[in-house]
Amino acid sequence: MRALTQDAGDVDLAERYAYPPDGTWLRANMVASLDGAAQRDERSAGLGSPADQHLFLLLRGLADVVIVGAGTVRAEGYGPVSPSEGWDGVRDGRPPVPPLAIVSRTLDLDFDAPIFTEAKARTIVLTTASATPSRLETARERADVIVAGTDSLDFPAAFAELASRGHRRLLCEGGPGVLAQVVAAGLLDELCLTLSPLLLGGNPTRILNGPPVDVPPELSLAHALQDDDFLFLRYVRSR
Repeated sequence: MRALTQDAGDVDLAERYAYPPDGTWLRANMVASLDGAAQRDERSAGLGSPADQHLFLLLRGLADVVIVGAGTVRAEGYGPVSPSEGWDGVRDGRPPVPPLAIVSRTLDLDFDAPIFTEAKARTIVLTTASATPSRLETARERADVIVAGTDSLDFPAAFAELASRGHRRLLCEGGPGVLAQVVAAGLLDELCLTLSPLLLGGNPTRILNGPPVDVPPELSLAHALQDDDFLFLRYVRSR
């Protein structure tokens, strides 16, 4: 990737996307077409490129935990996080891979799937007190469970519990429903947005799939990078 500046040149992505040294920081990584679609053929992977996939894996390496909704796990065919090329040095002093933290109110998950049984870092499940007791018991056998909220997930409480366990560098991979709730709760510090050079039309899901945000957060452009016709934008919350 190259910087979109007068002195354009190759960049050190690990340096550009390094987390702040102190405190808890929540980053989201999403991709969208030029007309705002977050999915192509019901999957975000249909919008990406090799450079986008490389960045996707690097951001995982930089994170302490990867947060994703259960619907995205099913739609995108998620498996456990695996070590990736380009991680040299980025996980020094930390476990080899970050765990996945799956958001699931109903616990409609396959607990015999590799995402639980083959995970190098024990998978975490973020759920609610209204989850079916039998499903909750099964979840606790196969994963670390955080219960936050009654009928809907209390994201501030769930993320605070993740931070208390040492997961302060948070990465949210969506999907759009989860990200909409995160933004509505005022928790998002940073958005990494890949712009795919496609025009899809129709009535697609956007990167936020939820009601209008009461107080829309203002974000500032931290950098813009380019690879072929793809743009890689990084926005941070205005302080």
